[in-house]
Amino acid sequence: MTTQRVGFVGLGLMGAPMASNIAAAGLNVTAWNRSDAAFDALPGVKRAASVAALRDEDVIIFMLPDLPFIEDAATDLLESWRSRAPRPGTAVVVMSSVSPTEVQRFGESVQEASGGNAVVVDAPVSGGTTGARSGTLAIMVGASVDCFDQLEPLFRTMGTTVRRMGPLGAGSLAKACNQLIVGTTTAALAEAAELAERSGMEVEALFEVLSGGLAGSRVLENVGPRLAAKDYAPTGPAKFMHKDLGFVLASAAAAGSAVPMASAAIDLYAELKRQGLGDQDLAVVRQAIANLSGTLDATTSTIH
Repeated sequence: MTTQRVGFVGLGLMGAPMASNIAAAGLNVTAWNRSDAAFDALPGVKRAASVAALRDEDVIIFMLPDLPFIEDAATDLLESWRSRAPRPGTAVVVMSSVSPTEVQRFGESVQEASGGNAVVVDAPVSGGTTGARSGTLAIMVGASVDCFDQLEPLFRTMGTTVRRMGPLGAGSLAKACNQLIVGTTTAALAEAAELAERSGMEVEALFEVLSGGLAGSRVLENVGPRLAAKDYAPTGPAKFMHKDLGFVLASAAAAGSAVPMASAAIDLYAELKRQGLGDQDLAVVRQAIANLSGTLDATTSTIH
């Protein structure tokens, strides 16, 4: 593996196990995180005093909630590169879910600040905290062929399905498509669960029979038990789905593609946020639908 020194920014629910898996593969990992507590469970990961202190690493990975957070965290790093350019071939890897167009703009900023010595790669992931811990994430990469070939061994320390989707921005577009499917499928399963329970049916029994037929899916397998149990402890905040669906709509507008499912879903997840449920797990969309059902019950009762 050409890459030996890795910087990592953002040790949250996903970032911490990802950084741990990189270190377990024998690479030197130095990380920065806003709080120090994250390092307690990462003995193989060294602590950086600042993001700018990572300036000489071969690769710097960002795993923060959205691109504005990344740009803010990278401000001092880019300033240091303006003073002294990094080594040629330095890679800045955005593994968060971000806008496909805005990550291209960020790539231009990094290229300018580094004197052309650093390149941005977008490589968002899917698989949730379970995939992050087990190193079985799906990683969707936007990069040149040469850059992808250099980084692929690093990505395979974190994921088992690693694919170059095209140039910078293509990885984020693929992730937007992923979120379109995950968000709408989870919402459909939540609707089915509420309909079944309100009709006197056991949700667990419904999901069991659905899993054996055409409706079976990885989403049903992973999210179904939480929907059935009404377990909304966060494995990832539901509010991020609203953000990601916004990327779907923006990309669809640019491509001239109709996305009626995404348009309906973004309204539902906006309602979820209005109900104050955004910090809970994605499965909490069932509670949002239940609350809407309660509104319908009240309206029906008033009419009668």
